[in-house]
Order: sequence, then structure tokens, then C-alpha cells
Amino acid sequence: MTIPIALTIAGSDSGGGAGIQADLKTFAACGVYGASAITALTAQNTKGVTGIHDVPAAFVTAQIDAVFDDLDVAAVKIGMVSRRDVIEAIAVALARWSPRHVVVDPVMVATSGDRLLAPDAVEAVRRFLIPRAGIITPNLPEAAALLDEPVATAEAGIVRQGERLLTLGCAAVLIKGGHGDGAQSNDYLFQGDRVVRLDAPRIATRNTHGTGCTLSSAIAAGLAKGLALETAVREAKAYISAAIANADRLDVGHGHGPVHHFHAFDAGGA
Repeated sequence: MTIPIALTIAGSDSGGGAGIQADLKTFAACGVYGASAITALTAQNTKGVTGIHDVPAAFVTAQIDAVFDDLDVAAVKIGMVSRRDVIEAIAVALARWSPRHVVVDPVMVATSGDRLLAPDAVEAVRRFLIPRAGIITPNLPEAAALLDEPVATAEAGIVRQGERLLTLGCAAVLIKGGHGDGAQSNDYLFQGDRVVRLDAPRIATRNTHGTGCTLSSAIAAGLAKGLALETAVREAKAYISAAIANADRLDVGHGHGPVHHFHAFDAGGA
């Protein structure tokens, strides 16, 4: 049996709801074999982050090289990378191995509000990772931070920021609307001159830990399976929407709990 393979390069979440743990759960739920290269260890749970221990850049490189030297990686998802030297090391490794698909989720702040990215690393993400990405998946605050602008609050501003992000060198941009207001949680996909709005009802739940990690990993899984980019994004949007809708079926932690990655396998799920 041949199975598509995806690699996640991201931080570890000791609480299991985000980061590497969410990525691997998503890959498995989407029918893709997951490999990992850990960029940082975090001490965190559903209530917040209490510590970050960065992995040396040379060892991040060693993990990436070990995976590519043996596995036929079809897609790479890059999540939390908190230091400039690690970002540069990842970019060098991507240039060396030339993966077919690269998804960059520019994780800067945890769901709890804790900052995960050093200030000098933001510029490194812009310079070294975004130009190598087939798609980047910032939420509204992350899109604003990448452009050093205020957070967009209306559709016209979101569209303008999406178009500006394309000029940083990536092939496509997905701006996620989960941090917005209103009854709809709309995402915006930018490819060339085309803008596609992906609508979904906003779901009332506090259990949203790891939503960004999960969505970007679902996109990477779709690309690994050979889906066209827009199809992969649409399927990933449907997957995360269902994972959020079923999140309250889980009782994990006392803060922002995780989404239900395996809702499709839960007999009581929607």
C-alpha cells in the first residue's frame, strides 16, 4: 500500500491540542502518513503557555534531512518557528530538497494570547519562508503583523492585505476569518488575480485550540494526495468546520480545549 506522506515542521504542544500533535492527528484523519521535525518544545495546556525551549537549528536541519533522505515527502507544512536561525536553516533545507508543496502557517500567537514568535523572526519569515511557500495561511492578526499594518476589520481591507501578501513571493494566500466578528467566519483565498471567499457559519464554542494548525495541515494533506490547491483548501475548510462543530463533544482541559480531529470516526459526531 502506497500512502501519501506529509512532513510537519513545527513546535510541540505538550497539551496535545496544537502544533506537531494537532498536525499529526490531522494528517492521520485525512488519510496521510505524517512525519515531523520539531522546532521547539512548549510547556502548555488549554490554559496557556508557561515555557518554550527552542531546538538548535542544526538539529532541526538533521531532522528534516533524515526524513527527506528516506521518505517520499509530497507536502511540507511549516508552523511555529520562533527563532531567526531556525527559520534560515529551514529555508536552506527546503532549497536542498525542493518539496513539491509547501504550506506556511505563520504562527505568532497562541489561542490563549501568549506570543510564540520572537520579534526579529517575523522579518525572517517574510524573507526566507514566504517566498518558498505554495500557500501561506495567516489569520487576521498574523496578516496584519506580516505587513506591519492594523488588523483589517472589513472585507475591502482583508482583500487589500491579501493582495499585498502575494507580493511577498508566495503563490497563494489564505486569510482566515476566525478572529473576525459576525455570524459568518469567512476565509479568503488569493491566487494571482483571483479572490475566492469561503463562507462558513461561526460556531459558538471556546474549544478552538489548534484550529490554525489543523487547517494548514489539512491543506497540506490534500496537496499530498494530489488535490488542486483550491480543492485542497475547500476540503480543509470543511474538515476544520466539522472539527470545531464537534469540539464540545470532547471534555479536555479547563481553558480553550482542542477541536475534534477524529470527528468522522465518532459515531455520535456530525
